[in-house]
Amino acid sequence: MGYRLTPQRMMVVSAIEHSEEHISAEEIYAQVVARYPHVNISTVYRTLELLKKLGLVTEMDMGDRARYHPIEKGRHHHLVCQECGKITDLDESTLSSLKNTLLKDYNFTADLTHLAVFGRCALCQRNKPPSGVSSEQKFSKVAAVD
Repeated sequence: MGYRLTPQRMMVVSAIEHSEEHISAEEIYAQVVARYPHVNISTVYRTLELLKKLGLVTEMDMGDRARYHPIEKGRHHHLVCQECGKITDLDESTLSSLKNTLLKDYNFTADLTHLAVFGRCALCQRNKPPSGVSSEQKFSKVAAVD
């Protein structure tokens, strides 16, 4: 089955191709609607679904929303700070020991095309202690009040 390459679809593809980073559907929509004001965001979502189905883009959950990236740009991985939203690229070689461990210990071959690891960046760790308070700390605060 053939698909028509409409101007709107071309704009979606162009937005993804020319983005320096992963781009969200909302960011794509903002670029498309600037040129084609009558386009609905559902057109962007349908086009993204089609591009995923055709294997042209990959969708990745980056914590705040889904982001899209062209498949041809290859494998890459990210560290995503849950506090400030900073995204740091993670080198593919960093994951080789994880892949080996998964294969050796679990007889599991991992497909790590895109991976996002969530946590806290160094700056957020320095600026603010973890929000989790241990039960010992809670008890000592309660005991000090009595």
